[in-house]
Amino acid sequence: MKKCFFICCILVTPFLITAQSVTGLFTVNSDSTAFTLTPQGAAHLASLPLKCLQQEYPNKTSHTSMKEADHKLTPSQLHPAFFGCFDWHSSVHGHWMLVRLLKQFKNIGGEDRIRQALNTNLQYDKMEKEAAYFQGMISNTWERTYGWAWLLKLDAELITWNDPQGKLWHENLQPLVTRIAELWKVYLPKETYPNRTGVHPNTAFGLVFALDYAQAAKDTAFEWALKKHAKQLFLKDKNAPASWEPNGTDFLSPALEEADLMSRILSPKEFTRWFNSFLSQQGLSHLLELPVVSDRTDYQIVHLDGLCFSRSWCLQRIASFLPAADPRRKAMLKSATRHLAASLPNVVSGNYGGEHWLASFAVYALLHEL
Repeated sequence: MKKCFFICCILVTPFLITAQSVTGLFTVNSDSTAFTLTPQGAAHLASLPLKCLQQEYPNKTSHTSMKEADHKLTPSQLHPAFFGCFDWHSSVHGHWMLVRLLKQFKNIGGEDRIRQALNTNLQYDKMEKEAAYFQGMISNTWERTYGWAWLLKLDAELITWNDPQGKLWHENLQPLVTRIAELWKVYLPKETYPNRTGVHPNTAFGLVFALDYAQAAKDTAFEWALKKHAKQLFLKDKNAPASWEPNGTDFLSPALEEADLMSRILSPKEFTRWFNSFLSQQGLSHLLELPVVSDRTDYQIVHLDGLCFSRSWCLQRIASFLPAADPRRKAMLKSATRHLAASLPNVVSGNYGGEHWLASFAVYALLHEL
């Protein structure tokens, strides 16, 4: 339930005070060197996807119609389980977030409502219909690989949860999980080039969550294939153009996501050698600076708040794999906290453009395992 960071008090504390005074999302220890997500904060973050799991509109289906009747289907007819929260992948990671918070916070406020919402959507018949959507010649590439990644991450969370209802949801999810895993295994040998964007198709991000699933599911063949594929795509990379980041709509850092992935498939010694040639000190320093979010009512610009959270979890992970005496570790941990604290108050801004998805990114940054 707790996540602590070593932080720069002068730069970070003002952000922390703001977040505390607005929402009480977390507490700060006496010397401002660590903070903890509070039960109140967990319950408040959980309330955000709860508001939209059954909210069908506005909705971005990204659906390709094959005929007139197909074109007239509503979001809930297309996706009976994951139709809320503006788009399919946001709905999926909203479900993941609720499961994660249930696991980490016993007797969380609103637990009955959370369980009821999950149980309503995570039904076997609905998953059969969701899986059927991915059978088409065109729809079999839909949500590749961002939505696929969050779906497998949701199942990984359920696999590792010793809860009777959680076990049932895991079983119910299998028609869709099986289909997505099959599609990914077919896709791996065809992915000649990685996608290095800072938005949904980013290859490294997807592979990280797929690895988490393969390990949780004990699918050793899939795990081996993912690691082999990651090395083929990224092992020879050098001199990442970090100064080009961020793009104006990024919610992922292409350079840091790649480094996060490589930390999972290389030994610490191998990773440090790879990282030294991959990201220069100048490039790293650039990525440690906060992005400017000029308009949080803009559904694209608000992606940059998500970038703050994803940078935070990547920096934490990367720092943990560098040598203890490496001076980059401290700078990265300070920046990880600064990024998190800068955007956390804005998760609860009241604007749907951020609220329908940012809470999931915040929870992952706060509660993910290194």
